[in-house]
Amino acid sequence: MTSELEPSFVQDCPYGPEGIIIDKILDVDHDGSRILARMPCHDELPITRTQRVHPLFHPRHVSGGLMVHVTGIVGFAHAYYVLGLRHADGWIGYGARIHSARFHAIAGPGEPILIDCRTTRMRKGARRVLGRYSFRFTQGDKLVYEGDQTAMFMRIVEGEAPVALDELSA
Repeated sequence: MTSELEPSFVQDCPYGPEGIIIDKILDVDHDGSRILARMPCHDELPITRTQRVHPLFHPRHVSGGLMVHVTGIVGFAHAYYVLGLRHADGWIGYGARIHSARFHAIAGPGEPILIDCRTTRMRKGARRVLGRYSFRFTQGDKLVYEGDQTAMFMRIVEGEAPVALDELSA
């Protein structure tokens, strides 16, 4: 599933290959603080494969919960490729807030979803980074999901107290 991703990215990710879901980084724009990734859409995606499908009442689709998970993966990819933060160096990120989430259409199996992730705000310190992100998921010419979300990244140093989660929004 992750054959087109760089092995160093897959190795550094805090999720195993089956949890990464995206299969390719299509563009990295350092100056624009933006990343474009591709997510395959097939019947064997997590959650999708367990759906009780009815052609009219519940067609097979990419789960909204899975899409929210993928925002975290693409946020990790942004931190890795744009910010240069490495899990191997002690950096870890977590979603802090979903300001808005809107599902515009059902994404069905077939054509991949393209995920555009852009930083709208960023605050950096030596051991913490707070970023606000805009997400747009499109499948073909169809807008599937839009999100406005905040994530926090912190550097964990052995022997030192970790940054408190509630300090990250301060």
